[in-house]
Amino acid sequence: MTQVTRAIRRAAVYTHNRPAEIADGIRVLTDQARKMGVELVFESDEQGAQADVCIVLGGDGATLRALRHHAGTDVPVFAINYGRIGFLATVDRDDLPSALELALTGRFEVARLPALLTDGHSTERFAINEVSFQRRSDMNVTHLSYEINGELMARVPCDGLIAATPAGSTAYSLSVGGPIVAWGVEGFVVNLIAPHALVSRAVVAAREDVLRVTNEGDEPIDIVIDGMTAGELSGGEDSEITFEADVVGLAQLPGSSFYQRFREKLLQLTS
Repeated sequence: MTQVTRAIRRAAVYTHNRPAEIADGIRVLTDQARKMGVELVFESDEQGAQADVCIVLGGDGATLRALRHHAGTDVPVFAINYGRIGFLATVDRDDLPSALELALTGRFEVARLPALLTDGHSTERFAINEVSFQRRSDMNVTHLSYEINGELMARVPCDGLIAATPAGSTAYSLSVGGPIVAWGVEGFVVNLIAPHALVSRAVVAAREDVLRVTNEGDEPIDIVIDGMTAGELSGGEDSEITFEADVVGLAQLPGSSFYQRFREKLLQLTS
């Protein structure tokens, strides 16, 4: 991780669009920004000059939206959790005043996270968490195969397939039995969804590996990127997934780690 040292003069603000829940947070942010001489630009008005930091008051959905918008830039996203778990959050809202002081003075570290590119699209079809290929609700099952670097890995009836970054390994992929991959690992998880097979295991592919997913059935299936439907894969068609390092910057408190985040966020689900 790298330390941010530049002055913060302009901050973009993203929220989860539930105003009643974040009203107090916006008030505190506005007051502190005014005292520190930082201009705030809200998502709906964001244009023109680039911000020095993006501050999120919301859950992982809002954080993903902010990360996607600032992908390929050096604008770090400082996320304050107003959601349920907030695995991507920099801090929880209980620490709001002190967190905003750090965000508005640039006193935080930045973890650079990768993305997955779909069919070479670096500007539209890219995922911070995961790309999934999913059967539609009117289908009993889909028939998929996938290759890594031209080697056939599986051809099996299933509900779909997930390709997940390390950050995304704790999201949809985890819910269907995939491994947890620490941030900083340069690779991605390939995980079938409900495969009709006696033996099926997730694979962690290397950063240079190329994943090719083929729809072996006759009916189209959905391509879903970070939880949003982004297109379809028709029968007989294939899609190529590649790994791209250092696409987005997520702010971290100095001294924090992935394993601390894992302990504090994921393990609370079992307590």
